[in-house]
Amino acid sequence: MPHRSFRYWPLLLLAAACARTPRASTDLANKYHDATIRQIGTAQDERNTPALLPFLTNNNSNYRREAALAFASVQAPAAVPGLLPLLRDADPTVRRAAAYALGQIGDSSAVDTLRVRVLKENDPVVRRYVHEALGRTVTRRSLPELWRVETLNDTARAAALAWGLSRAALRGLTSPESIRRTVAVLNSPKLPARGRLAAVVGLSRTRGYDADLQRLAESTLVRVAQKDRSYAVRAAAAATLGKIAALSSAAPGGGAATVAPVTSAASATVPASGSPAAVLARLATKDADYRVRLSAIRALPFGTETYAASRKAVFTALSRDQPAVALTAAEWLLAHAKGENGAALAALADGNKQASPRVRAALLQAAVRHASPAARPSLVETIEKRYPAAPTTYEKSFLLQALGEDPAAFDFARTEAFAAGQAPVVAGAALTALLAMRRHADFPAARQADFAAAMRQALFEGDVAQLGTAAEAYADPKLFPEPQAADLTALHQAQARLRLPREIEAWQGLQQALDKLEKKKVPTPSPVATAAQHPINWAVVQAVPVGQQVRLRTSKGIILLELKPNEAPGAVASFVALLNEHFYDKLYFHRVVPNFVAQGGDPRGDGNGSAPYNLRSEFGDLRYQEGSVGLASAGKDTESCQFFITHTPTPHLDGRYPIFAQVVGGMDVVHKLDIGDQILGVELVKLP
Repeated sequence: MPHRSFRYWPLLLLAAACARTPRASTDLANKYHDATIRQIGTAQDERNTPALLPFLTNNNSNYRREAALAFASVQAPAAVPGLLPLLRDADPTVRRAAAYALGQIGDSSAVDTLRVRVLKENDPVVRRYVHEALGRTVTRRSLPELWRVETLNDTARAAALAWGLSRAALRGLTSPESIRRTVAVLNSPKLPARGRLAAVVGLSRTRGYDADLQRLAESTLVRVAQKDRSYAVRAAAAATLGKIAALSSAAPGGGAATVAPVTSAASATVPASGSPAAVLARLATKDADYRVRLSAIRALPFGTETYAASRKAVFTALSRDQPAVALTAAEWLLAHAKGENGAALAALADGNKQASPRVRAALLQAAVRHASPAARPSLVETIEKRYPAAPTTYEKSFLLQALGEDPAAFDFARTEAFAAGQAPVVAGAALTALLAMRRHADFPAARQADFAAAMRQALFEGDVAQLGTAAEAYADPKLFPEPQAADLTALHQAQARLRLPREIEAWQGLQQALDKLEKKKVPTPSPVATAAQHPINWAVVQAVPVGQQVRLRTSKGIILLELKPNEAPGAVASFVALLNEHFYDKLYFHRVVPNFVAQGGDPRGDGNGSAPYNLRSEFGDLRYQEGSVGLASAGKDTESCQFFITHTPTPHLDGRYPIFAQVVGGMDVVHKLDIGDQILGVELVKLP
């Protein structure tokens, strides 16, 4: 999720002397005023396991806890023997930190000790951490260890089991029995909202057991999706119901059925009122929270028996709901429309003047995709004529994505991809459109040479976004069944010209293509920047008090963030240094996934830019809730300047992307953000 740029590097040299770095009061001072904790933090940042291990047996429980938390980021299996005894530490905060670290490391050798500790641990908070760690370390064979003891008569133990089962499911470890146990926990009385969310998220991540999910969980999910007090639980339940609804709407042969053109819901079978399909259709238009409506639309089935009812809900959302839900409805049509008229969809895009440019472009894309061959040329011509008048690079990129549905627009997109002085956002979108056209069933064989030439030109010119697209194309044997030696040479040369670490993501894309083309049995590891390349500036960290707020001014309004220096000192120091140098001013939110994240802070504006350095991942003891602010990355220890804000709890990001701040004001603004909204400025809030 991250990226880079080098043009701001001189500004970063001033970081230590930031004029607006806050002064911490004694009462709010963060933990890094302790020299020993700074020593532990430095060893964590350097991934120095030998330096950290002695602290696990230190007489001071604070240092034992901090060393354990450090290993949650280092994730060294060599620390497991030292962490296991801490599960019996007299200090519950040490036991909690040890369990968290063991879960982050994920070594299955910890399973037996964790299982015993689940039975013996009396502190309910620590027990939840131990159960989560067990869920993160069990194997398919040891999965039953999660429910070794009955828990349903103890609410705290039931919640802990929910988290353990959920963590295992997020790793792809489920079974009919784990589904049954999860449903039982979900039905246990007085289960707190976080426990219910964990259980439903676990059910949503089942793979290969949809029939068991239907048999064991349908009635519970129908109830929860409609009645639960938590919007996050209802939304997750709606997503899970979609898996069940898809079973009922599948064709006899196992695939989704095709249907005749539908113009009226009255002409088709209406699903039973209590069926998953009917529940989803109601939620899609009736739930009070837009995130539930959005999740329900994504989950709507599209088979023969259900298409008309789903279609009605989708068109209601398009005409009446807010932009994020309308966009999801347009994307549903793009993916699933059957028998729709392309011209009618285009007219819908034109007729809804209140719709956002992104929604209108998605409808145009759906129009081109679902239009008859005879109708497509006029639609493509309409989009090409509108393109020059698009006021922003992002709107141009949306239209290029729509043109990617028809190979007839190949020359138009190629011209935009390589136009002199082209904006990175547009250049990347245009090459992506060329790749989409090449994958189209109607792509003319006579134009393969032109496509190959475009990919070679992308490798030669070296734009990082285009390099990623070209690498994806070369790695696809359907597109390049027999790559030439010259192609491999061009890939190697393009990779050699990249500047690390800031262009690490493009490097990874090219290397993955090379590994595939050169038939390497083991993937080539990525070069990861060390702490020496950009050490933590402890002077900046110490000056950031606990509770320090940041004012993020956007074109949609003001968002207040509270920094987390105790949990993510390196990320906070970097963010403060960058904002003091006005790095973020006038940048954009380049990626917004409704009911997931709004992401910005990229100097290129397309998700492929970066500051000239990488940070080491800091996985503090935090969880992704609504409004959590995380650092984007291309893998562990590759974070830089890009950040994202979550719209809703996202447990699958926990422990994988560092959290360095939390929204404490303006969450309504976060929900309004869309691609192309601007960051006007970022500044620290003065302490009273």
